[in-house]
This record gives sequence, structure tokens and C-alpha cells, in this order.
Amino acid sequence: MGARAVDAEHLGGTRAYVVWIAAVLAYSVAVLQRTTMGVSGLEATERFGTSATIVSTFVVLQLLVYALAQVPAGLLLDRYGSRVTLTGGAVLMTVGQLLISQTDLVWVAIVARVVVGAGDALTFSSAVRLVPAWFPAARVPVLTQLTGILGQVGQIASAVPFVAILSVSGWSTAFATTAGVSACAGLLALLVVRASPPGIPRPRSQQNLARIPLVLGRIIRHPATQLGFFTHFTAGFTGISFSMMWGYPYLTAGEGLSRPAASAIMTFLVVVGIVGGPAIGALTTRHPLRRSTLVLLILATIAAPLIAIVLWPGPAPIWLLLFLVAGFSIGGPASSVGFDFPRTDLAKHRLGTATGMVIMGGFLGGLISILLIGMVLDLLRPDGNYDLVAFRAAFAVQIPLLAIGTVGMLVTRRRLRRRMAATGQHVPPWRDVWRNGRWRRI
Repeated sequence: MGARAVDAEHLGGTRAYVVWIAAVLAYSVAVLQRTTMGVSGLEATERFGTSATIVSTFVVLQLLVYALAQVPAGLLLDRYGSRVTLTGGAVLMTVGQLLISQTDLVWVAIVARVVVGAGDALTFSSAVRLVPAWFPAARVPVLTQLTGILGQVGQIASAVPFVAILSVSGWSTAFATTAGVSACAGLLALLVVRASPPGIPRPRSQQNLARIPLVLGRIIRHPATQLGFFTHFTAGFTGISFSMMWGYPYLTAGEGLSRPAASAIMTFLVVVGIVGGPAIGALTTRHPLRRSTLVLLILATIAAPLIAIVLWPGPAPIWLLLFLVAGFSIGGPASSVGFDFPRTDLAKHRLGTATGMVIMGGFLGGLISILLIGMVLDLLRPDGNYDLVAFRAAFAVQIPLLAIGTVGMLVTRRRLRRRMAATGQHVPPWRDVWRNGRWRRI
């Protein structure tokens, strides 16, 4: 009786939103730290006295650390809860940004980006974990989408105020300022965030170290985790590659757009995600058994303009570029559907680890895509004078990655549906759904 009263009082109430907003702010600040190096590449080559290729490895290394740290981050989240991991992540990013603000040595900068990547890895899964803990199940898909979308405000913050501070006050002041922002986000998380509402015990994982490989193996082998991994991989990697590394150079050096035009298209990338994310969340709530089908349809909106761009004779028209960017952008919210599969099929005290596995999918895909595109560009234009022909050949490497991910989704979805059928939950075929009018609600 008492537990039910607590549920009614705290799930989805004012305090739930206060906790969620604090977590979203922590995540948006993490995105700010993540993207500062991407918008300061030219200044970095001057400060460190090195080539653009070496500076670009900062981003690749950071992504690699972020991806590989997801499983340890998930284990820490399952053990200690979101308050500890959000605060710890903010502290790590504060230290990393302070370190890079004060050094002009390449190896120190690399260490700093590793620290930032590790702190970043602790943040998003911690914020996402709070949503099902504090809100009724019906609100979870939309709020999960909003968590990812609102976090992208950090990308805008790196492109506008951070760049302004960098231009006016210089490298040290700009990066020290972001470190201060991260410290404030960590303090807010420490004071406000709680892993679960008052009176509701937090699901805890207290496995000893010897059992971690066994537990981890079970989570990885579960088809819900695998489907989430391939969903995040397939829908997410193109947008990650485009926004964090190759989008701006492609638009300017490849398509020949002016800097303001390229900036406008990159802003469009964020806006489409903000608009489309809640719609995807609402659809997954309304049609929970068709979540993967929704993602597969969205993958078509990614693949079609990508293939068209690769085959287009001459510079692409603006409408096609906007179509391409819209597909990449909507892929971000679609990749977040991957978190829903473990949430509805795994035990709550395993969700942190499973969420980390899902996140790893998109960022490993982004890392592979970034590296392959760079390899093709260097092969075709070793002098660094990239042109449209080189970019289109390089972007073509993403097509087989999309195909591999789609096959992975279909195979793991079949396994998950077999597991569901064994427990009495059947997904009706489309012909029956359409004939009975159930498409309106299934």
C-alpha cells in the first residue's frame, strides 16, 4: 500500500522533472565538451604545431574511448546509480578540459581527450537510466527521445558561445570556461539527482568481480541487447560521422558551399532531430511491437539520399543536401529506439550495462565510418586537396555499413520475436493487422 502511494506521488511528478532536467543539463554539457575539439581544429594545429591529421586523431581517439568505456560505465551505473556516475563523469571532463586548456604538448592533449572521452561515456546512459526510474512507462519513449535531443544543445553551445570565446579570449580561456561549466553541471547532479524516487529502492547489482564476465555474457547474448546494438549502430553512425568530422569539410571543400551556407545546413541537422525526435517517441509508445519496423523505414530515408549523393553528376542541389542531412538527423532519434528493447526485456538492475552496449553500437559505427572515409580520402587525394569526387567515393563506404547493420537488425529481431513467442507474446503479421484495423494501435 505504501509503495503504491509513493508511486502515485513521485512517478512523473514535479520532482521527477527536476531530476530529469538536471540530468539533461549534465548530458548537454557533456556534448559541449565532446564537440569543442571539432570546432577548434584550426586553432589546435597552431597551438600544438602539428598537422590537421594529428589533430583529427584527437576526435577519433576520444570516440574510441567513449565506445570502449560504455560497458565499464554500464557496470558502474548498475552498481552505484546515476547520481554517482553523472557526478563522476562531470569531474573527469572538468579535469580533461582544464588539462588541455593549459598545455601545448600533443601527448598531454591526447591524454586530456582520453579523460574527456571517459567522462563523456558515463553521462548519457546515466541520464537515460533515470527516465524509467522516475516516470510512468507510457512517458518513457518520448522522454528518452527528448533526453537525446535536448542534449544536442551542447553542440550548438560549442559552435556559438565557445567559438566566440575562443576567437576573442583565446584557447586557454575558452577551454577553462568549458571546464567550469562542467564543474557546475557535476555539482548540480550531486545536489539534485537521485537514482530512484523516495521510498522506492534502487535496483542494485552487487556481482563480485569473478562473476562480471558471466553476467556480461548473458546481457550481450540477449537478443534485446543485440537488437538495440544494431539499431543504434545502423541508424546512428552516419549522423555521428557527419556531425563530428566529415560533414562541414564535405559541404565546403566537396560541394563548394560558403561557410555560412554550410553552417546553416549543419544547424538544420540539429533542428530536424529536435522536431522529429518527439514524433518518433510518440510512435514507439503507440506501436510498441513495431518499433524495429519504424527504424527500418527511417533507414530507407538515410540510404536513399546517400546513394543519390554518391551517384549525382556534379554538385548536388540544395534540396538534395537538405534531404541527406534530414535523413542523417532523424537517424539520431531512430537510434534511440534501441534503448527501448533492453528496457522492456531485461531486468532493471542490468539496464545500465545493456544501455552501454547499445550506445557502443552507434559510436563504434561512427568511428569505423570516420576512419574509412578518411582512408579513402587520403588514398585518392594524398596531398589533402579533397574534392567532390573524392568525398563521394569516400561517403560510399557507408552504404555497405548500412547494409550490414540492417541485416544485423533483421536477424536479432527474429531471435527476439522467437523468445517473445515462447512466453506467449506474439507479433501478428502485417496482413492480419491491416485486415483487422489494428494498425491504428499496434
